[in-house]
Amino acid sequence: MKYLKQFGIIMIIAFTGELLNMFVPLPVSASVYGIIILFLCLNFRIVKVSDVKETSRFLIEIMPLMFVPAAVGLIEMWDVIKISWMPYLVITVVSTVAVMTVSGHITQFLCRKKKSGEADS
Repeated sequence: MKYLKQFGIIMIIAFTGELLNMFVPLPVSASVYGIIILFLCLNFRIVKVSDVKETSRFLIEIMPLMFVPAAVGLIEMWDVIKISWMPYLVITVVSTVAVMTVSGHITQFLCRKKKSGEADS
């Protein structure tokens, strides 16, 4: 029963993200709205981590399985994609490197900020 409650909380937040996506005219996907809502709920302690911990861990563990349909879709659309595979490859590599670089710099900045805050205390 605990897992159903946790999954229900996650689904309600995801559904709220879908509703926001329908009614707010911004180019943001519903999943991003859902993640932001979940973050805010956890941050303001509306939802406790223990309320979603086990189900969240399970969903993260099976996440690779969720990419299988997308990969199958790419294989099925190969006739369309093969005409312009090089731009797709370049965009994928450049965006991956950009995300890794920005994430690394932000992480280093936050780690330094945390260490300097601890040193000041």
